[in-house]
Amino acid sequence: MTKRCDHTSAGMIVRQGDKVLLIERMKYPFGFAPPAGHVDGDENFEISARRELNEEVGLEATDLKLIFEGRKENRCRREDGTWHYWKIYEIKVTGEIKRSKDETKQVGWYSSQEIEKLMGRTKQYLLSEVSEEEWEKNPGLEVFWFNLQSETQKVF
Repeated sequence: MTKRCDHTSAGMIVRQGDKVLLIERMKYPFGFAPPAGHVDGDENFEISARRELNEEVGLEATDLKLIFEGRKENRCRREDGTWHYWKIYEIKVTGEIKRSKDETKQVGWYSSQEIEKLMGRTKQYLLSEVSEEEWEKNPGLEVFWFNLQSETQKVF
């Protein structure tokens, strides 16, 4: 049975020097993205951010700073998942990366140049120059994050 979307999501920007932590999603929506997920009945967005970070990459959040908040049209795999109210945090972390083998294909630290390259791939995908099958095998930045970065110029 498919879960119903709660239209709330938390995302986490984790930096190490000049690099950002990205995962490659195992499930739709495919692409590279910071750890993120639905609030799913948690008490608040901050608790969800901490839970999702731990679930996806095994890290513990020590400090959360809100850097974006707002409603965005973006699809998810859940029933009625066509938009989400987002809170995105820049966070500090402790612990060692232990990626979720259920939710991620890989995890790594990406420079701004590498993120630009992933954004280029996403642009090709959005222009239908990359098929769905090719995208799933070799994606760029997840479309939501591509759009947010293109609009704000301040997420990464």
